[in-house]
Amino acid sequence: MSATQSLIEDLEAAVQSGSAEKRVETLRRVTDLFLATPAQLTSDRIGVFDEVLMHLTARVEAKARAELARRLAPLDHAPGNTIRELAGDDEIEVAGPVLSGSKVLTTQDLVTIARAKSQSHLLAIAARDKVETQVTDVLVDRGNRDVIRRLATNEGAAFSPDGYGEMVKRAEADEGLFETLGRRADMPPALFRELLSRATEAVRSRLLASIDRDKQGALQGLLSEVSHEIARENAPERDIEGARRLVQMMKQTGRLDERELTRFARQNKYDEATAALAELCAVPFELIDRLMANPRSDALLIPCKAAGLGWATVRALFEMRGARQAMSEHDVSEVAAEFKKLSAQTAARVLRFWQVRQSVTAAPAP
Repeated sequence: MSATQSLIEDLEAAVQSGSAEKRVETLRRVTDLFLATPAQLTSDRIGVFDEVLMHLTARVEAKARAELARRLAPLDHAPGNTIRELAGDDEIEVAGPVLSGSKVLTTQDLVTIARAKSQSHLLAIAARDKVETQVTDVLVDRGNRDVIRRLATNEGAAFSPDGYGEMVKRAEADEGLFETLGRRADMPPALFRELLSRATEAVRSRLLASIDRDKQGALQGLLSEVSHEIARENAPERDIEGARRLVQMMKQTGRLDERELTRFARQNKYDEATAALAELCAVPFELIDRLMANPRSDALLIPCKAAGLGWATVRALFEMRGARQAMSEHDVSEVAAEFKKLSAQTAARVLRFWQVRQSVTAAPAP
């Protein structure tokens, strides 16, 4: 008697006997026979195996189905109906290996399952080596935080403009997702800009620090542009004259000192801090205002050192200015080192030069 004939007889006996152990053993034997030569089988023969496996999987417990799923998932020529049946199984230990690894499943198969099954099923699909836009659209629409995060870290996942737009919206409540999306090379420039505009200053700084050094220059420029745009949109009406009058009064009453300047900076009182620094340096408000807005960090260090300020006050000024110009922690460390090296004599000399030049030419300071 041939092995095939013996197997058929065992199959019939297993089904008729109703023995769970017999059915599982027969399922293993059928699977072993299929795995022996799957690449050499014709489509007709694969169809026969498909029918037999479908017949058996409907009559075995989840543990046996999960074993079958793990064995068939890596095969490019696995029986299609069986694979689809396993992929749609309610038990994730059965469906998971097939959903995450089988190449037999079509895009439509995945879309259908993603629309109907659990978050665990969606999470398995999100881990596939390649996830097409039709599938990611459904995953983004239905997926929870874990699904979205796995998609964002999957370089093989492709997103439609709408899908990416929804991911950016989701990132508002998930800083980790913000950073992951920001490192994706395939994000459209317009959406990347929108992502940055929605991110907090801390997230932008971490994103800048996490990318390759050769790309930091371009990103720093974009971060600065976005920060300026946000500042223009959110900045309150300036009251420069009011700030100058307040600072003059404080000077006349002997209350203007470094401690008050630090307080202005920490309370984000931009005009008051600018006016206070100008008075402490004995230079025009307009000069300090230009230096505060200058993207070069060393520009603001000059009046700070000339006024004899400590680093804590200088940092407070830079943090206040951070809402307008993005700085990473690495940048802050470099600024601190520059401030330490700068001498008070040099700073005073440069500041006098800028003041004279402004009074003669009205040119902006560097």
